[in-house]
Amino acid sequence: MGTVITIDCNYVAQELACAYLICEGDRAAFVENNTSHALPLLMKALKEHGYTPEQVEYAIITHVHLDHAGGSGSLMKLCPNATLLAHPKAARHVIDPSRLIASAQKVYGEEVFAKLYGEILPVPEARVRIMEDNEALQFGSRLLKFIHTRGHANHHFCVHDSKSNGIFTGDSFGIAYPVLQKHGSFLFPSTTPTEFDPAEARVTLEKITGTGATHAYLTHFGSFSEMAAGRSQLESGIEAFESILDACAVRVETGSELAKVAELEVRNYFKLKAPWLGDKDWKFLEMDIELNAAGIAFAAERLRKTRTLANTDSNR
Repeated sequence: MGTVITIDCNYVAQELACAYLICEGDRAAFVENNTSHALPLLMKALKEHGYTPEQVEYAIITHVHLDHAGGSGSLMKLCPNATLLAHPKAARHVIDPSRLIASAQKVYGEEVFAKLYGEILPVPEARVRIMEDNEALQFGSRLLKFIHTRGHANHHFCVHDSKSNGIFTGDSFGIAYPVLQKHGSFLFPSTTPTEFDPAEARVTLEKITGTGATHAYLTHFGSFSEMAAGRSQLESGIEAFESILDACAVRVETGSELAKVAELEVRNYFKLKAPWLGDKDWKFLEMDIELNAAGIAFAAERLRKTRTLANTDSNR
């Protein structure tokens, strides 16, 4: 055995978000837990590959955004012997998800929140293991190395798997929906709120490609093998989104008004990079466009405040 299985979690649409099942002898591990709505799909994949929930040794989350980690508490209830592996800054939010829940409900409203994420349960602290930067874990015949990767989120790590020479990248190596790969590879950065940092995103690309991994296991969506081309596309995308950020930082708008300004520019980016997009493609991208624009607007307001404080200090 030793297989890595892609599980479509049917989050919002098919082939939009996935989880992975690592099969290692008589042991199994999940990477990304998606939401509680996806649990039947994760359990189905486990059974189809000859495992019971009791054989799941690890549940790994790259970060705590809810399409990656919202189902963790429910999954851990079903897998009684599993340990959840998390970034040091992510661990506290799976142990006590109340802030995540409140924040998401504020953004989406309770009805949409329930439809998207379902029930979000806490994970007992005793069942959570923090993975430090560059820490390695032997899992059967494979070595899993955990690499802290900021830029998308400050609580994000990627996981290099020695056996497949693949790297689980969460949102740190962008998004490549299968439906948008009709004209060659099309990979773009994810700049969702609230921690988009272009400089750190570039450092992250260097860390990921520096592992020598031959492919990235993207959460959005599936195995991506064109590593050099992917890095080039992401560097171009980060540069474009940083330009939008800088332009937004000098505007007077704030909050949702600034997000609308950023959204127009994000749409222009996609029009330029993918002129072949059709109506169905644009519909598929709608959520990413809105989230990316909101993340850029948030970063722009933060940058504006930083510059204002710096100017104030220099004039004292």
